[in-house]
Amino acid sequence: MNFSDAIVSNFKRYVDFNGRSARSEYWWWILFTFGIGFVFGLLEVIVGGPNSPMYGAVVGLSYLVNLGVFLPSLAVAVRRLHDTNRSGWWYLIVFTIIGVIPLIIWFAARGTVGDNQYGSDPLSDAGAPAGPAQSTWVN
Repeated sequence: MNFSDAIVSNFKRYVDFNGRSARSEYWWWILFTFGIGFVFGLLEVIVGGPNSPMYGAVVGLSYLVNLGVFLPSLAVAVRRLHDTNRSGWWYLIVFTIIGVIPLIIWFAARGTVGDNQYGSDPLSDAGAPAGPAQSTWVN
């Protein structure tokens, strides 16, 4: 899955906590949200910081965008845990601070090959278009 496919997929599955997501889908989404944060941070500096009259508008827009990507971010994290054959409830260990470490390891780990209790393998070729343009991803 490439960058644009991952972004489109996550917006189409906005609050879909069912099924599985491949590593590439998850990490492209993380890059996208990190990029959004970087752009808004840069805009805050460009407008002149907290003393600027435009600062409030930039921060307000930043909050709205962050609110808009919060649920898809949570959903793709849960689907990524499903891909590793873990319940989405494991995401709650992020609140223990030290729980971030196993989460990063699980998000970076290869998903279950083939079907698992959460659905079919997102990397399976079932339903993929045939032909020379089809790419194979090692995940």
